[in-house]
Amino acid sequence: MGDRLAYLQAALDKLDSHPACQLGLVSSIYETPAWGKTDQADFLNLACQVHTDLSAQEFLAYCQAIEQDLDRVRIEKWGQRTIDLDIIFWDEERIEAEELIVPHLYAHERAFVLRPLSEIAAAYCHPILKRTVADLLAELGEQKDIKIFK
Repeated sequence: MGDRLAYLQAALDKLDSHPACQLGLVSSIYETPAWGKTDQADFLNLACQVHTDLSAQEFLAYCQAIEQDLDRVRIEKWGQRTIDLDIIFWDEERIEAEELIVPHLYAHERAFVLRPLSEIAAAYCHPILKRTVADLLAELGEQKDIKIFK
């Protein structure tokens, strides 16, 4: 909600401004139908690579601080929000903690995650499913409702 493009750019800027983080590859921005709770405006999605010396938990905390700085309010699951930062993969690690599960449990089922991710990491192999991002996206079939945002 709000200025979707400005929120995405601000989040990328904040990720890149942390002294222990360096923004790597960034995908195109995609406009996708709302997922989960569908009676809301379309979402903008992108994938990015971040190189960091932070632990996964420290990085999660930083992502959550960015969300708060960008006026994210958690009212209802999958409801409207200004920004949502998710950790999809953490190298080839598996993390199962109360606050963080990586690989993301549902990434392989969501074209709005896999489509932008395939731009920057098509050959990345899911550490549990042992399938590449490109293969996982292909399994979901054609996604006509996901379009590059101008």
